[in-house]
Amino acid sequence: MNSTAAAQSHGLVGESPQIGVIRRLIGKFARNRLPVLLLGESGTGKEVVARAIHNANARGQFVPIDCGSLVGTLMESELFGHVKGSFSGAIDNKKGLVELADGGTAFFDEIGDLPLELQVKLLRLVQEKEFRPVGSLHWRRVDLRIIAATHRDLKAEVAAGRFRLDLYYRLNVLSVRLPSLRDRKHDIPPLIEHFLDAGRDDGLPGFRPSAETFAMMLAYDWPGNVRELKHCIDRMAAMYSEGAMEDALPSALLYARSAGGLHPLSEAVDESLLNEEFHPRASPVISIPESERQAIERALAATHGERGRTAEILDISRTTLYRKMKQYKLN
Repeated sequence: MNSTAAAQSHGLVGESPQIGVIRRLIGKFARNRLPVLLLGESGTGKEVVARAIHNANARGQFVPIDCGSLVGTLMESELFGHVKGSFSGAIDNKKGLVELADGGTAFFDEIGDLPLELQVKLLRLVQEKEFRPVGSLHWRRVDLRIIAATHRDLKAEVAAGRFRLDLYYRLNVLSVRLPSLRDRKHDIPPLIEHFLDAGRDDGLPGFRPSAETFAMMLAYDWPGNVRELKHCIDRMAAMYSEGAMEDALPSALLYARSAGGLHPLSEAVDESLLNEEFHPRASPVISIPESERQAIERALAATHGERGRTAEILDISRTTLYRKMKQYKLN
């Protein structure tokens, strides 16, 4: 399955081995209703994977629950609902998010932020598939799939007394850790293409990064992961409409370059090579693969064909470089 078809079926874009593993796990997880725990840094696409698991065997609604926002005196009511008269202002019965997910999937985003007093109530829900609304004397049963996600190290949270060990074991039946974008840089080109297409669908103008900008984006570590890359592309598209591409790169990317964290090709190759051929004029027709091919071709020329140095300049592995050279028929 190519990245476009996979994106349509799972919402995941990329061709890396890591994404291939996650696609296979999505299919396996979707066959049952066991709890799933999604781990990984912020911005790696945990909700995308949760929705993909739900959609692969769709039943009922997919109900996202932001555990970080469950604060204050009404947080239990938000989760489990309440009955009329249970507290001041409870003028009617109200369904909570858990009951809305009955028959479907409840996605507990950032489960590590859930207060301890709610963790014990969630444990009952996971174990017994039942809950009690605020003010009610009766337990209500639900049939739902529970998917939880967090960027935190839950084992460390358990050791610190901030997360219940029994709840951790109940949630950690099926689990997967989503890779950071810096660990799957091969997926950056198709992600850029995907976000450019999505931006055009949203009314943003089409554009193509220059070869050097593209190489800089490959070299950057993207601490905000896929979410940060999307915001970067959206910003560049919006700034392009104002004709200000020089200022379009996010400040974090520019700072990393100025601080020496990135080595753009202009600093890594002979200055005489950085001519118009390497810096194509701003054009909406040059494709991402063409920009990538140009970057590899010029880096090879700058290193006189030394593959190891070329891979180092482009911040990719030698294996990836060899595969790309074969793909673009570069000798």
